[in-house]
Amino acid sequence: MSEEYEERLSAFIDSRGARQTPALAGLERKARADNVPVIRPGTQRLIQFLLGTTKPAAILEIGTAVGYSALFMHEYAPKGCKITTIEIDAKRAEEARRNFAAFGLAQEEAGDIYLIEGDAGEVLKAMSGSFDFIFMDAAKGQYINILPEVMHLLKKGGVLLTDNVLQDGEMLESRYAVTRRNRTIHRRMHEYLDALLDDDRLRTVILGTGDGAAMSVKM
Repeated sequence: MSEEYEERLSAFIDSRGARQTPALAGLERKARADNVPVIRPGTQRLIQFLLGTTKPAAILEIGTAVGYSALFMHEYAPKGCKITTIEIDAKRAEEARRNFAAFGLAQEEAGDIYLIEGDAGEVLKAMSGSFDFIFMDAAKGQYINILPEVMHLLKKGGVLLTDNVLQDGEMLESRYAVTRRNRTIHRRMHEYLDALLDDDRLRTVILGTGDGAAMSVKM
């Protein structure tokens, strides 16, 4: 396929992203204007589809940012679904809390969205319970390190969706074609994808949606 075709295909798919409420669309625009990474239109549609078909009762998100994706999942998850989300950056966690409050969502542990501020590697080790749907969208170089804890928390039959696995196309390149500062992430993402594909407990497919997504089901 030509580069022009791929650009037109991407624009076509993006133009058919998930419909959103005006408030949610406004939050997305603000986040993009502030250069906060948020889920891309193709990934939005994938999440909407998965939440509609799997109907999770409990969602875990790793990487809250300013809360847009948690609010997006809340919009499309079944009524009563509980979302737990983890964010390491204090400023973004505080902005996420303000956004949750603006949408009228409680921050108590029994509320619809519960934010935990801290390093996911440490937070996950202390967590109990299980989740039907886990969305990985944090520091990409840490995916491989926290995978054991994620697997422990994922229910049998649950879905693990990992975002940005193509790293803006860098994963298609040789390690030596990647800038030196990105080589560790490049190597660790390859290790992570291999771990997903080689784990007998999972069935995994890698999709070109958005910036690439790995969808895994725990058997």
